[in-house]
Amino acid sequence: MKILPIVLALLIISCNRSPENGPETGEGTGVMVEGWITSPNKGVLFEKHDGKLEFLTTANSDPAIVVDTTETYQEIDGFGNCLTGGSAILLNEMTAEARGELLRELFSTGGNGIGISCLRISIGASDLSDRVFSYNDLPEGETDPLMERFSINPEKEDLIPVLKEILAINPAIKIMGSPWSAPLWMKSNSSSVGGSLKREWFDAYARYFVKYIQAMKTEGIDIDAITIQNEPLHGGNNPSMVMTAEDQALFIKENLGPAFAAAGITTEIIIYDHNADRTDYPLAVLNDPGARQFIDGSAFHLYGGSIDDLTAVHEAYPSKNLYFTEQWVGGPGNMAEDIKWHVENLIIGATRNWCRNVLEWNLASDPSYDPHTEGGCDRCLGTVTLNGNSVKRNPAYYILAHAARHVRPGSVRVSTNMLGGLPNVGFMTADGMKVLIVLNTTPSKRNFNVRFGGFTVPLSLDGGAVGTYVW
Repeated sequence: MKILPIVLALLIISCNRSPENGPETGEGTGVMVEGWITSPNKGVLFEKHDGKLEFLTTANSDPAIVVDTTETYQEIDGFGNCLTGGSAILLNEMTAEARGELLRELFSTGGNGIGISCLRISIGASDLSDRVFSYNDLPEGETDPLMERFSINPEKEDLIPVLKEILAINPAIKIMGSPWSAPLWMKSNSSSVGGSLKREWFDAYARYFVKYIQAMKTEGIDIDAITIQNEPLHGGNNPSMVMTAEDQALFIKENLGPAFAAAGITTEIIIYDHNADRTDYPLAVLNDPGARQFIDGSAFHLYGGSIDDLTAVHEAYPSKNLYFTEQWVGGPGNMAEDIKWHVENLIIGATRNWCRNVLEWNLASDPSYDPHTEGGCDRCLGTVTLNGNSVKRNPAYYILAHAARHVRPGSVRVSTNMLGGLPNVGFMTADGMKVLIVLNTTPSKRNFNVRFGGFTVPLSLDGGAVGTYVW
């Protein structure tokens, strides 16, 4: 029976178990496991285990995580970041050589690449842009319902060139677009902060999305999916816009869905894009059959609620997909605690609750957490901190590495049992590789087994360590 390598992301594995840790029993099968380890308390950060990890014919008495690939769940799109406008500015300030080296590290799986496979970008400015803008900014009192003055020129200096470099490294990367606000002339308060989309401009805003997707396509950039509004229940950011579930359903049903169909656009429409504590919002939109026919799924953040709340949305509409689209790491960051929380709740929790992807927030910030808009997030720690050509790798880098490098797009989640203090999630890749990610949430070392196909590999993790096993 052929079993491919297993990657243990962020994990401390003891391959020669001492008698007090439980004796190894049985003969070796010749099936080897590859392990990648992160143990922040010991200064180990996504390091490949260089000892011998082998499936044995019999097991010791330690508890076992059983991997069952005959029971499968959702397909995985991948793991990645939000490429903010500010991130693109910082990347473009690097020399071409340094930027190319970093982008290969982030987006390839060869060499030391961590294999980011999904990106979310803002449609217009986010709060981590250097200024507020849309693609149809007009003098006060003017309107443009036919989008005759629409232009993505604001993105041609930084974002689009960076995206093109990323696509040259990974042409299959999935890109999701999300607006933080409609153009100000469409809004009830004519302000970048708060307000709502006036219904008289629903048609114009649908045309805005169509123009955006077509313009990016002209640049060689396919937008795989869009969300209707980033954080539609939070009107205090800059930019931001409030959109009720009623308005979101109406906009999709009467304007955006028909506009996409008429233009032949296949970009997926994803709803909500906000916290897990308000699952009533996506359910209300999905309850409208006119809107539901155009909707691919729902997107979530976890600044409120429990990640387990997402399963209720899946159970109500099992044919609709779930996505996890944003979670920040607050600066200056805490490597041990941030890795533990994000791996447990997002890499493990979100995927066990049916999400097809997991996206950390901003790809890059500078040492002062810039750029950001006035009133935007001033403590958002990037996956990397960039200071010219200098690169500092932060908690989100290692969180993503444990999943993105080996759980490639097209993988499916498979059945694994949960053990107290050892949350975990398993996948099978498109080419049959098995990947298991395990976290030790306890302060002490834990011995355990991984069982697959009747064979067992004995492993151990230090307190707070996370690992990815691949076989």
